[in-house]
Amino acid sequence: MYAQTIPLINEKSSHGRRGVLPPSASEQERSEALMRVPAKLRRKAAPAMPEVSELEAVRHFTRLSQKNFSIDGQFYPLGSCTMKYNPRINEKVAAMAGFQRLHPMQEEADIQGSLRIYHDLQEILKEVLGLEAVTLTPAAGAQGEFVGMTIIKAYHDAQGNHDRDEVLIPDSAHGTNPASAALAGFKVREVKSTKEGRVDLESLRAAVSERTAGIMLTNPNTCGVFENDIREIAKIVHEAGGLLYYDGANLNAIVGRTRPGDMGFDVVHMNLHKTFSTPHGGGGPGAGPVGVAKRLLDFLPDPHVKKNADESYSFYRPSKSIGRVMGFHGNAGVLVRALAYALAQGGTGFWDVATYATLNANYVLNNLPPVFQRPFGDLCKHEALVSIERISREKGIKAFDVAKRLLDLNFHAPTIYFPLVVHECFLIEPTETESRETLDSFISAMNQIADEIANDPEKLQDAPLSLPTGRLDEAGAARELNVCCRWDYSGADS
Repeated sequence: MYAQTIPLINEKSSHGRRGVLPPSASEQERSEALMRVPAKLRRKAAPAMPEVSELEAVRHFTRLSQKNFSIDGQFYPLGSCTMKYNPRINEKVAAMAGFQRLHPMQEEADIQGSLRIYHDLQEILKEVLGLEAVTLTPAAGAQGEFVGMTIIKAYHDAQGNHDRDEVLIPDSAHGTNPASAALAGFKVREVKSTKEGRVDLESLRAAVSERTAGIMLTNPNTCGVFENDIREIAKIVHEAGGLLYYDGANLNAIVGRTRPGDMGFDVVHMNLHKTFSTPHGGGGPGAGPVGVAKRLLDFLPDPHVKKNADESYSFYRPSKSIGRVMGFHGNAGVLVRALAYALAQGGTGFWDVATYATLNANYVLNNLPPVFQRPFGDLCKHEALVSIERISREKGIKAFDVAKRLLDLNFHAPTIYFPLVVHECFLIEPTETESRETLDSFISAMNQIADEIANDPEKLQDAPLSLPTGRLDEAGAARELNVCCRWDYSGADS
């Protein structure tokens, strides 16, 4: 039986009920306010807002929040997305009045504390990356990708190499990589992977040419394995005149132990919500700082923070800057959180992050039941890639079915069907913040599902069985989209 669906708050509405009494206004004040709205934009009738008491509103939204899966409530092993716990001390620091009440248009002299925070974070991140400088302004990893590719394009254009219009991307790459390259004006050329899940050097050599602007890849890659030939990859691309771009999605696996700059990368974006524990997802503010090698310094976005000879801090615009990519200085609150995390970790702390992220992933990989095959062997970095392709052919069970069944067992599902080079796959990333007990519980759930695959496959195909919403007809929903409201606006003109 499905649990009862929570009604919409409009369905709890009762005419005349109030939870908030707004300040009263005089007739003249209301008239003056109305006149400030153009006539064509004025409603002909009041909107049909829900009429509920404060207590009803609080209970409604509390119940909704309790139905959500979240990192605060459940194990959330999304591979590649790195759903790491956000330490509460970071939230407390970002909420301090000195940060929370700043206005972005204040004079530099009035925000020296914040400018120092930006500068200190830049210095820490460039040390983590092994690069020359870091910009903090991009608002998310995807925007960081776009900024990085735009910097590469600006660099080649400045060299007069306008014909370098191709970017090489492995077939296991993140989906945003080709999108970011295309948005920056490049054509995308695919590079094949080997059966071990790494870049095929012969495919790479065949792809590079005088049109090569660069290559986008991450290391360890999306298959969860380290690119052992990274120095040879760098040599091939650099000798062809291209640059190396590092997708920082998987930086959590190597932070504090090795650096992209030492591998030969020229541009790196970081997802602060992944490696530096800032909030993730939901369309809210994020941060995707970009680091660059020395030859790309002049192309950084505007503004950049520098430390002056008199120990003060100020913004400046690099000489060949690609311009502004974000309003003002980036998402300030997220940057404060990232610095708090970095300072709490210190150098040895980052070493431990990579160590335990890798240990946890390998613990999961090597304790899952045999039905979850290991296409790239018994070792991985920070995320474990497994597949049920064989059992899917035999019994018709899909990765999607397993994912839905995990929700019944109070675990958010891992990433499924990604990377695309492995069919019916799961990409499982436990991160360094999960305990052995949590991992054992997840492994136990996967063992239960393996038993159900063998003896009760219909249970998986009907899952989830215990959530407010059951299995949706996704194909039907896509073909016959229905976005109509479930309540009546009672003739109100929207």
